[in-house]
Amino acid sequence: MQRTLEDFLRALRDHDVRVSPAEAIDAHRAVVEVGYTDRILLRDALCVTLAKSEDEVDRFDACFDTFFSRTATAPKGEEADIPEGAPDLARQVLNGDEAALAQAMEAAGAQVGAGEIRLATQRNLLVRRLLDEMGLRDLETMIHRLRADGPDADAALADRLAAERRGLFTRAGQYVDREARLHASESGRRLREALLAERSLTAISPDEFRAMETLVRRMARRLATRYARKRRNARRGRLDVRSTVRRAMGHDGVPFDIVWKTKVIHKPKIVAICDVSRSVAGTARFLLLFLYALGEVVEKLDAYAFSDRLIAVNDLLADESVDDAIPLILSRIGFRPTDYGRALADFREQGARAVDRRTTVIILGDGRSNNADPRLDLMREIADRARAVIWLNPEPETFWDQGDSEMHAYRRFCTVAKTCNTLKGLERIIDDVLRTYTPR
Repeated sequence: MQRTLEDFLRALRDHDVRVSPAEAIDAHRAVVEVGYTDRILLRDALCVTLAKSEDEVDRFDACFDTFFSRTATAPKGEEADIPEGAPDLARQVLNGDEAALAQAMEAAGAQVGAGEIRLATQRNLLVRRLLDEMGLRDLETMIHRLRADGPDADAALADRLAAERRGLFTRAGQYVDREARLHASESGRRLREALLAERSLTAISPDEFRAMETLVRRMARRLATRYARKRRNARRGRLDVRSTVRRAMGHDGVPFDIVWKTKVIHKPKIVAICDVSRSVAGTARFLLLFLYALGEVVEKLDAYAFSDRLIAVNDLLADESVDDAIPLILSRIGFRPTDYGRALADFREQGARAVDRRTTVIILGDGRSNNADPRLDLMREIADRARAVIWLNPEPETFWDQGDSEMHAYRRFCTVAKTCNTLKGLERIIDDVLRTYTPR
């Protein structure tokens, strides 16, 4: 039964329920206490042990119901008149030994790797391999031999075995389908998300926006977890021997007060400025979506959006749902001709005073200012005040010096200026930014 639980834990991981080694040990202990007899008790015990959020509870329930779904086992039938030397599979189907068939199918499934199914095109091949592992070829040889011998009794037995053979294919197909629901559906989702994360934001269709939102939130949670872990590791510290000995001098050398070496961990301060003008309309929604999720990752985020002018959008991102906030921002400031100089002037009035040597400024935009004054003096001020200036441009770098683009001028004041038109690229940059605030 240990193998059963291990397979279930693997299925849970495929359903995006995180199970650590320590939690796996707790699950084994829980099963030892409650056993497998009471299905509801087993489900509740494992759920309490392994699921850590409402979303994980829902995924756990779906995985549990699928994994532990089994066709009711019928009692073993009466012994049939089976020719001597018949293979085990023939004896099991003729005797109606459902328990033996179920055990044989589970063992064969593990042997051929049915749980490794990832694509629907693998189904038929796995069904055949599973049945071959159970002894189907020996059964087919027996059917052929019985029909070749000719007597009516042998022909009748051959027809019955042929019917049972068709039933085996149906049963094996159901088994492989169950494995696909447990493993392939989630791996397929992850594959689709991986491809979506690498796709250009301008190529995302409206139908994929909901999947994109889910993906962005998952990226944000991953960044938040990684950053929090680094902060916890940094707090452990090391013994400050000199300070400890100095304090011990007041207690006759007895170290009552232990002093640990400490390292100041600056909290991330990020200012995000997002271009939502007509020229980047195709990517604006996704950039705002990332800003929305980014607010859950860092402890201090000041967000601004601009086209011909700039407005602060912190309140909208904090108070509204993503479905409401993004349309509101776009309706107030989006899809207008871009004026980067005016936007930088507005930023100096509204938020530049909050920028200091602990602040990273992230600008998301194409740098096209419709031939207006780019106000490089204001860009220089921001660069002088900030810890770093990161410019993420959705256009290829070969476009930066063409037309009304001012990127060739702005990039002089940037710590980093990169083409970034995928969610994976955005995640990588934000990860790099957060890493600069945490000690090695």
